[in-house]
Amino acid sequence: MVKSYLRYEQGAAFGVIVSGNSNIAYDSSGKHIFAPGLEKVGVWNVRQGICIKTLTPCADGYSPPVTSIAVSPSSSSSSLIATGYGDGSIRIWDSQSKICETTFYGHTGAVSVLRYNKIGDRLVSGGQDKDIILWDVERGEGIYRLRGHGNQVTDLVFLDCCKKLVSSSKDKFLKVWDLETPHCMQTISDHHSEIWSIDIDPEQRYLVSGSADLELRVYTIKHDLKACQSTSNGTEIADSGDPSPPNKWQVLKLFGEYQRKSKNRVATVRFNKSGNLLACQEAGKVVHIFNVLDEAESTRKANRRIRRIKKKKSAQGEAEVMKDDGAGEEGKGHEVMVSDVFQLFQTIRPGKKICSISFCPNPPKTSLATIALSLSDNLCVFYSLESEATKQTRAIDLHGHRSSVTSVALSSDNTVLMSTSHNAAKIWNPTNGYCLGTIDTGFTMCAFILPSCNNKFALVGTKGGTMEIIDVGSATVTEVVEAHGGSVQSIARIPNENGFVTGSSDGYVKFWEYGVKEDSKHLLVSNVRMKEMDTDVRVVSISPDAKYLLVALDTIVKVFYMDSLKLFVTLYGHKLPVLCLDVSSDGELIVTGSQDKNVKIWGLDFGDCHKSMFDHQSSVQQVQFVPNTHYFVSVGDDKQVNYWDADKFELLLTMKGHHEGVCCLAISNRGDFFVTGSHDRSIRRWDRTDEPFFLEEEREKRELEKMYESDFKDEYENNFALKEKIPAEGAVAFAGKKTKETISLTDSIVAKLEIAWEESKRRANYEAEKVSGNLVAEFQPNPFMLGLSPPDYFLHELLKVKTSDLESMLLGIPFSDALKILSFCKDVGLRPDEVEFITRVVTLLLQINCNQLISTPAVKPILTGLKEVLYPNLKAKKDIIGYNHAAMTHIKQLHDSRSNAPLPDAISKRGVGASWYGKTEEGKCKKVRTCEPTPYL
Repeated sequence: MVKSYLRYEQGAAFGVIVSGNSNIAYDSSGKHIFAPGLEKVGVWNVRQGICIKTLTPCADGYSPPVTSIAVSPSSSSSSLIATGYGDGSIRIWDSQSKICETTFYGHTGAVSVLRYNKIGDRLVSGGQDKDIILWDVERGEGIYRLRGHGNQVTDLVFLDCCKKLVSSSKDKFLKVWDLETPHCMQTISDHHSEIWSIDIDPEQRYLVSGSADLELRVYTIKHDLKACQSTSNGTEIADSGDPSPPNKWQVLKLFGEYQRKSKNRVATVRFNKSGNLLACQEAGKVVHIFNVLDEAESTRKANRRIRRIKKKKSAQGEAEVMKDDGAGEEGKGHEVMVSDVFQLFQTIRPGKKICSISFCPNPPKTSLATIALSLSDNLCVFYSLESEATKQTRAIDLHGHRSSVTSVALSSDNTVLMSTSHNAAKIWNPTNGYCLGTIDTGFTMCAFILPSCNNKFALVGTKGGTMEIIDVGSATVTEVVEAHGGSVQSIARIPNENGFVTGSSDGYVKFWEYGVKEDSKHLLVSNVRMKEMDTDVRVVSISPDAKYLLVALDTIVKVFYMDSLKLFVTLYGHKLPVLCLDVSSDGELIVTGSQDKNVKIWGLDFGDCHKSMFDHQSSVQQVQFVPNTHYFVSVGDDKQVNYWDADKFELLLTMKGHHEGVCCLAISNRGDFFVTGSHDRSIRRWDRTDEPFFLEEEREKRELEKMYESDFKDEYENNFALKEKIPAEGAVAFAGKKTKETISLTDSIVAKLEIAWEESKRRANYEAEKVSGNLVAEFQPNPFMLGLSPPDYFLHELLKVKTSDLESMLLGIPFSDALKILSFCKDVGLRPDEVEFITRVVTLLLQINCNQLISTPAVKPILTGLKEVLYPNLKAKKDIIGYNHAAMTHIKQLHDSRSNAPLPDAISKRGVGASWYGKTEEGKCKKVRTCEPTPYL
């Protein structure tokens, strides 16, 4: 009989406030902040300091980390947030409902930057694959891909005033792209090192770029007067710089350079919402805040500077004394320098390395601005910028460790979880991941919750050789015991006794007894005996029957009798130091893990090695048996969590979830879940499910996945990798890319297409036989056609494809099948409700197969028929849209002439079909008209 096993799956992940591989971002209200938490995005309430929501991708197995976050600036879609991931995917979330509305697949590397345009209907992304992709958020599709940079794209900004896009890259170039006729219209090569960040002020007067150079570079923006937009005060943005620029393609012109005092590279430059402040974050522990003066103030400052220079020259006899009226050339715009516009205001030094910054869009009235900083130690702090000083107002720090998780321990009833790090211990609820308490400790190496004291006390061993006794209920350290002369490496409980054993790097193994006095709430600990070893003790463990003591010493494990402490057997075999070991519940097997990436299974009766298994790619940090079984779990620095069968010597499952090495493990006494801690500061719970699996099926599944991934990689490199050098002016390509999902989707659509094509040929043969008089039986339609005609059936199946996957799916359609699709589109092109979708399918197929269509004369009738069918229908749709647009414009003008309230607010208040109210000369409300629904609206 084939044996089945129960599967373990990740149930919860907690302990991460903010990870350092992405940026943080405020929402439009300024009350919440979006913080990346490895593969999740946490929505934190700034005032309360709690995570109210979590945006988690619904993916099986390992999820890549979040690498970029962007919040939609549009008021109508302010709850939309875009997140980029390490695998190149982009997800659009509704932060209110926590639903992923759209998923884009376009980049082959991690997404490094995301930016929305001012309206919020376009999203641009840049990645480590050197590509820039423009996405249509409303339609959920990619528009086009821009190629031209020679290295990773680091930042992007929209120039909404002239419909341009500016990109920066590690290739030291700034590029300006025209979005209407997608091409690179300007390349700037002023920088001498990698450009890391760019940003523009809200009025789009200046663009600031930061790199590893010693200066910030400021550029003026040439505005397209035809596409000029109004600013918030109602005045149009005028062209800055010369009135007649020498080059009409020159959108950015160097205004000047601001010399920085630090030698660290610039990591981020960002303007606040009002544009009067500029934050320059360096790749270190400093953020410089600059005042950005308006045109009048900068001109006055330039005039004062010129006066001082002329007075100095006059005092030296080199020039005449300057007139008091300040007239002359001092007021000209070209005399304004960068130092006249940007003034160093304040400097923030939080003490830890800064990962990202974000300005609050709605700061309190008592301060100039509020800025949030994410730090490298899993911390988010908030600073208030005031006119005289900068002060930290609050911090989110109680929900995670400041450093790597060094150990985890579960209570005997599995209701309390304790985790430790280099400077603190935390008490958690393992069910929901809530932090119940934080205790400041030393550099903790191991932890243990005492079971016989109703789980009220816990012990932690520190690097300094002390053993700290913790009251779990009050989350305080009650006593510090000087236990060893070296670091306490391991603590093991003595079964059925009020005692435990500690092992230290000082070479001693000590036995302890503990108890609680009746008149005291403190735990009493006393050393009863000890044994000296030949070298440092790394791990100690005791067999379940308390008969044997196991001690890991460098590359060997020694087994002693507990009563006499005489040597029973020595386990030889590891080539590098043994880091972990455990004994099965029945005392028959021992499992050890080592730095040599090897997991060994031993028999405790004779000390013989049953099997050596190499599946980890790095050091094995922890191993532990599932209680009452011969299954065990191992974790290592390769980020893997492996589930083994020690009887069959087989790897059952490989669970991936952590993003850095896993260093500690704790299994519940029932074996229904276990907890792991990692260097990525996350703590993850893995739950045993009721889903059975078979070993052979799981092995075949892993082999097929590896084969499929290798085949897909080779196919992409052969078919889609660039085979020729991109020109300096850049190139345009399709936005989508092939993925596993789109390949499966392509196969499904091709299968549906074959069914519809065969059915159409059957019907054509039936009609031909009917005309010739050779008909012998009635036509029997294919039951899979759902009673539809072949074109309608194929359109019905094609409409099931997501808009974001349509382009990628059509990329995999062979040319012969593309001709069949064009034939069906010709037949269904008369349907006015689907003419837009059909036109998009036809356009994509024409772009993809352009060269083959040109060289194939037989397709001319199909293309001619498509032109005759689609053009009239598209014109009718365009007329309807134009009619409704004109009607809405008239309604808005009518409303503006009779009411002071903005039209969106008025619509939300009155509802559809309600009466409109305007103001009379006396200021009273008066009913002016009743709104009727507009057709096709």
